[in-house]
Formats: sequence, C-alpha cells, structure tokens
Amino acid sequence: MRGLPDTWVKRPLASLLITSIGGVWGELPGESEVDVAVIRVTELKPHGGLDVSTAAERSVATRQLASRELREGDLIFEKSGGGPNTPVGRVALIPRLDRRTVFSNFMQLLRPSTDAAEPRFLHLFLTYYHESGQTAQFQTATTNIRNIKASEFLESVDVPLPPLAEQRRIVAILEDHLTHLDAAADRCYRAARRASALVDHAAIRTLLGSETTDRFALLDDNLPDLPHGWVWSTLGDVSHLVGGITKDAKTQSDPSLPEIPYLRVANVQRGRLDLSHVTTIRVPLEKVNRLILKSGDVLLNEGGDRDKLARGWVWQEEVPGCIHQNHVFRARPDTSVVDPYWLSWVANTIGASWALRHGKQSVNLASISLSTISQMPVPLPPLTEQRALLGKIDHLAAGTKVLNDQMSATMAQAQVLRRSLLSAAFCGDLTADYRKDS
Repeated sequence: MRGLPDTWVKRPLASLLITSIGGVWGELPGESEVDVAVIRVTELKPHGGLDVSTAAERSVATRQLASRELREGDLIFEKSGGGPNTPVGRVALIPRLDRRTVFSNFMQLLRPSTDAAEPRFLHLFLTYYHESGQTAQFQTATTNIRNIKASEFLESVDVPLPPLAEQRRIVAILEDHLTHLDAAADRCYRAARRASALVDHAAIRTLLGSETTDRFALLDDNLPDLPHGWVWSTLGDVSHLVGGITKDAKTQSDPSLPEIPYLRVANVQRGRLDLSHVTTIRVPLEKVNRLILKSGDVLLNEGGDRDKLARGWVWQEEVPGCIHQNHVFRARPDTSVVDPYWLSWVANTIGASWALRHGKQSVNLASISLSTISQMPVPLPPLTEQRALLGKIDHLAAGTKVLNDQMSATMAQAQVLRRSLLSAAFCGDLTADYRKDS
C-alpha cells in the first residue's frame, strides 16, 4: 500500500476529539427544563450536508443540554439509521446556530481538538470514508435499521493527517472544486425535474381530454367536465383492489412454508418497476393463490414518503409467481373498460395529487387506506380512444427518458470525479505542489 507524505501521520479518530457523547431525544416542548431544537438523521443531506431548518422542537433537562449543546465546528455522526442502499455512518458539520440545539439519540457528537484537526478537514475525510463504503464494515443490521458501535468506530478509523496549514489548504481546494461540481449536478437535477413536470402537465391535459383544464382541477373535488363520450368512474369501479401480505416473524421461521418472491414499496416506482432487488417471504399457499400477480395488474403504493403515495406501474409477470407486501395495493383492471397503462398514468398524475389530499399525513409521511383509494376518480374515454391517447403520452415520456438517462450518466460521472478528488486529497496528491513550494 502506498505510504503517506513524510510530513503526514495517521491517528485514530478518537485521539483527535475533545468530546464524544451520544444524543438525546428529550420530551415534548415545555415538558422538561429547556426547549431546544433537536437535529435528527432526517436533517442529514447528501455529501455531508445538513438542513437545520427542519430540526424537531423538543425539551431537555439542563444537565443534558450542558454536555450536548452544539457549537459551530462540531461534527455529528449517524450511528443508527441508514438503509439497504445507504450504509449508516453519515457525518455533518455544524454551522453557526441561532438557537440552542442538540442532537438525537441516533447520533453521536464528535468535537474535534482544533490544535490537531481542522473540523472541515475531518468532516470531508469522514464523508469520503462513508461514501467510499468503508463505514459499512462497522455496521450491524436489524430488519429495518443499521447500527454502528460508536466507540469501536472512533478507535478503529485512522485519519491521514497533514499539518494544520496543509489541512486548511486541502479544505480550500476541495471546497472550490466540490462547490462547482455540486452546482453542475444540481442544474442537471433541476433540468430533469422540469422535463418530468412538463410531461406530467401534458399527460394530465391528455388524461382529462382538454388543452385548457387546470392541472390542479381535481384537488377541490369538483370534477371538471369531460369530452363527449367520456365518463367519470372510480378506481374501485374499474378494477378489483386488494392489499398485500404482512410479514411476521412467526411465519418466517416456519421452514415448511414456501419462499415466494414479493414486491415492496422500493420495487414500485413512479412509472416503472425496479426489480433489481426482489426479496422473498414465507407464505401459506392459500395466501399465495389469493395474492399472486398477473400480467396487466397495476401496482400502487399505499404510503411512505409523500412523493410515493399512489405511485406505481403495470406488472407484466417479470418475476414468475410473485406477490406483494401490505404497503402495495394491487388493482386488477376490468380490461373491457380501461387499459392498465391508462389507469397507471391516471394514478401517477391526477390520482397522486388526489390521494395526497385524501390520505393521512404526518410531517414527512403519508398513507391511504384501501377503501379511500378505491374512490379515486378515473376519467374514462372509450377504450380505443384511451389507447390512441396513450400513444401520445408514451411519445412524450420516451423523450424525457432519454434526457433522464443522459442526466443519470452525467451524475454518475460527477460522483466518480468527486471520489477521485477526495481520494487524491487524503493520500497527499492534491497538495503535492503545495508541499514543494513550502
């Protein structure tokens, strides 16, 4: 393995900290001694970012605040959270705060010794460490959450450490390059969002048979007039709706039951199915026969993040013998009156807005019941007209897909460049000329 520059050393992360302590969740506002903002893992953003504006309002004891109140330059480390595609272990740098703020019990305070380590340098290194997959070796997983034992992590991670002046030089170079890279990536993301919104707008007008109908026409439940020969119906009237299987530990431990592939919310995307990772579940055969998916079924999400509500697509038996979990509805269309793809486009556009309005909502999550979603309004032209109009929508969507594919390739290249920059920074290559000049 290639060595570090002569002026650099490796030191355990723990040795670079003044303080490290776990967080606190506290009580409802006004129920303890001091009202504070609490930063949760929800506030952590990609590439080490942090949004303190959404922090929770809580109340903590004075002694808890004394040891956990955050200062500018502190780091907070995610020790519980993550997911199948996101290892736990993200790190955020605390900016100047305008109110008393602590951090949740899913996080750990890392307060650097500024005599040894520049906080921004340490933040960039730990973000690189996480994004390059090195944090994953420390995590343990339960069904829905991943954990890292903070003490083991702090003692085991060796930080490549140049002198302070060179740390600051590395930070300056990286911040300059990464700011431009992030701005370019953000422009790509916004362009893709705008293109998608334009397709949605055109699709909604097509689905309602009008070039002038407002895209929010269904939000107030006053259904707009449809063209001659069209009628309003409901999801429940044009399809047979069922919920899916609920996973329970007792059934999963019974080896006599067959393992059946099943779809989760993560598999059911807006306008497509992501079948890159399909898990299995043990299910009694009588339930399998009731829930097995057939070609032409429309899958719709029951809940999750607000943007996931009622999204979905058409099943074409891509995985034989597949069923679906309880957070995914199956609508089996009456194909004598509605095309499955027409139903999917309705659900993903005007139906999604309707479902969000009529479902249950919390701060970040939404859900809708089977009985409620069955009332979703569905505009119904004659079947032959549905198929002709779908051709127009598909043409628009195909153009957007090409753009999105190009954007995805650009974003992937940006991610490779980001990692290359960070790798060069933390092996000493980025500041080789700086050391010669010094």
